[in-house]
Order: sequence, then structure tokens, then C-alpha cells
Amino acid sequence: MAKLVRFGVSVDAELLDDFDELIVEHKYSNRSQAIAVLMRNKLIERNQLKKNVSIVAIISLVYNHHKRELVNKVMDVQHDFQKVIISSQHIHLDHDNCLEIIACRGKNSIILELFRVLGAIKGIKHSLSMTTSGK
Repeated sequence: MAKLVRFGVSVDAELLDDFDELIVEHKYSNRSQAIAVLMRNKLIERNQLKKNVSIVAIISLVYNHHKRELVNKVMDVQHDFQKVIISSQHIHLDHDNCLEIIACRGKNSIILELFRVLGAIKGIKHSLSMTTSGK
């Protein structure tokens, strides 16, 4: 197990109150655990922006499947980026809307480009969630 280090932090009382509410909402056992999670998340986020870093990502797209040629454009882009796409799943949300979930693994620069290309397709509502590959 890694060596634990204690350190002191001084913050505004109102900020600490808000942080304590966050701890309860997320069911962290204490402030130390919450701070460690936030630090780890921020470091992962920083590393994802570095060039040539391997990441794992989920791109989610919501769109109206009645929009002309939109489904074909999404499929064409996925074929262009098959090097980083592990899997995709198409879900019918209702009569008009679909959810496409695209799981990716590879270099962050390529995955971010895929995200940008998909986001540029008119009619797409999208989000990106990135994380570490575990290494």
C-alpha cells in the first residue's frame, strides 16, 4: 500500500460547508477520501489532454433518426475511426429519438478528433466521457 501523507488545507468556511454537503451526497466516508477522488479525477483529466496518451472513452449521441441522412453520416464516421472504436450500441429512446453509445480505446488525439467530427454533424446532441486505461 502507498504511504499516506497528512497535509493541512485552509479554505473559506462556506466552501467547506458546500464540500461537506458533496461528501454526504456522494457517500464518501470522509473528507480525505473525497479529496483523493477529486485529485485523482483532475490528474486523469490533465493526462487525457496530453498528446499520445492511451485512454478509454464513451461518446454518447442523441439524435432524431428521421433527420435525412444523419444515421448514414454517423455510421460513415464510425467506419472511418474503426481503429479506436471497440463497440457501439444503438438504442431506440422513443419514436423519434435514438441514443448511440460508442466505446473507444486508443490515443486521445484520435478519440477527440472522432468526438469533434461526430459533434459537427448537424442534428447530433453529444457528450464525451474519458477515463484512464488503467495504466
